[in-house]
Amino acid sequence: MSARLSLAGLQAHPDTGGLRRIAGPASAAWDDVVVESSESDLLPRTVATLAVLMSAAPTTPWQQDALLRRIHERGYRGVAMPGAAGFDPGAQRLAERLGICVLDVEKPIPLARACWMLLQAQDALTLAHVRKVAQSFEYTARDLPDLLRQVSANLGYALALVDETEILHQAGGELDPGLLPAIDFRPWVDFARTDGQAAASVRVDSPSRPGLRLVVFGEGLGESQLASLSVAAEVAMPAIAARILIDEVAEVNDVSASSALLRDFVDARGLADDDVERRMAERGWRTAGHHLGFRMIGRGRLDPLRLLRAVRAGLAGIGAEAHVTTAGRGVSGWLAFSATPAPAAIEGHVQGLRALHGEVARSFAVATGVGSLQRGPQGLATTLDEAADAARIAASRSATGWFVRVDSLGLEQLLLAWTGNDTFVPAAASLLAPLDDAGPDLRPTLSAYLDHESSLVATAQALNLHRNTVALRIRRVQELLGLDLSDPETRLAVHLACRAVRDR
Repeated sequence: MSARLSLAGLQAHPDTGGLRRIAGPASAAWDDVVVESSESDLLPRTVATLAVLMSAAPTTPWQQDALLRRIHERGYRGVAMPGAAGFDPGAQRLAERLGICVLDVEKPIPLARACWMLLQAQDALTLAHVRKVAQSFEYTARDLPDLLRQVSANLGYALALVDETEILHQAGGELDPGLLPAIDFRPWVDFARTDGQAAASVRVDSPSRPGLRLVVFGEGLGESQLASLSVAAEVAMPAIAARILIDEVAEVNDVSASSALLRDFVDARGLADDDVERRMAERGWRTAGHHLGFRMIGRGRLDPLRLLRAVRAGLAGIGAEAHVTTAGRGVSGWLAFSATPAPAAIEGHVQGLRALHGEVARSFAVATGVGSLQRGPQGLATTLDEAADAARIAASRSATGWFVRVDSLGLEQLLLAWTGNDTFVPAAASLLAPLDDAGPDLRPTLSAYLDHESSLVATAQALNLHRNTVALRIRRVQELLGLDLSDPETRLAVHLACRAVRDR
């Protein structure tokens, strides 16, 4: 014997012949197991023992009482047999008083095998788990969640793929959130336990997704079970890592195709194009009906694919048909409606996008713009352009939480469109060129100074500088450009030039 056999650990085993507790302590544990044909074959025991009987339980109450008393007198603290579910309530109360755990089992042989593995045959238990994991790979999985489901179903235990902050995928059960902080992510193999669950985990060797662990978990798992399941997790891990890589390559290819498609659609300004319309339809992207475009861009360097994953997850709670893909240094998408939505509904969806922006902003430095409600394919192209303009403006609007809705812009939207034309941008770049030649700090300082209404204090706070430093830089800017920024018209022209060059 290498360990005690607990009822909880036995119930956690995937094949115990249909075991059910009928009476007795739920916390029962035994030092040994004896398998016999009937109660009359049981010999006296000096240690806590579970009796597994092949014969069916007696059906009359007096026979059941007599069986329990004889078992108790011989030193047994548990009995499993077919038909034990039919024990009379009086017999069940007697079992409670005697401290005998009564178990009903449909198939005693699988139960006896499970007891043997858990008590005396660690290697056999491990081999059985490994064999079941190997059988999971006989069929091709559609994706990572499908592979986890296959392994979990064959192994008979729940699986989860986690990192240090969240549960990414799970199959066969729900991982106790309190178990995640108990997992040590440093060693190759780790065992963790809470009051409700226990888990064996192994580090996933994935170069593209570091910090992942594959977790096998369940309730009532003993140390021998956790040790065996850790080996099973090690066997499953390479296939999990390979599946992650395969899915990521497929995701990158799909996102690249969808991004190119959206670019083709916007370049065509929503005008009829049979090839674009066919590709949009194949992807399930709605162009008919009404649309509300949105655009989310980085206010610094970020991975657009990671941003896309976060946005897609958040769009599930918007309550509208949504489409989104990467575009440049951010993501673009739209909400689609088959019928004209009421103004209150539109306001609700805009607030949903604002909440999504706030959620994403916890992990990414982003600015978000929302277009106006438009109709049809050309309207879709329009609202996407509006959202892009609003996002560029939002990138300099900390006062609005880096979120701008194009309907609220008015004149500024017209000025942005005008300053983005091919005539103005080169002229603006030429005007500001002396600042770039003088160093990297002057143009950003000028832009922030004008965005903050020529306030030295607000600019210094925004750039984390002393106000005297800002004042010196602005004086140097005026000298290099030969301009007086106290003049309103000059200040407006320079401000538009900064916006045009920065946005381009």
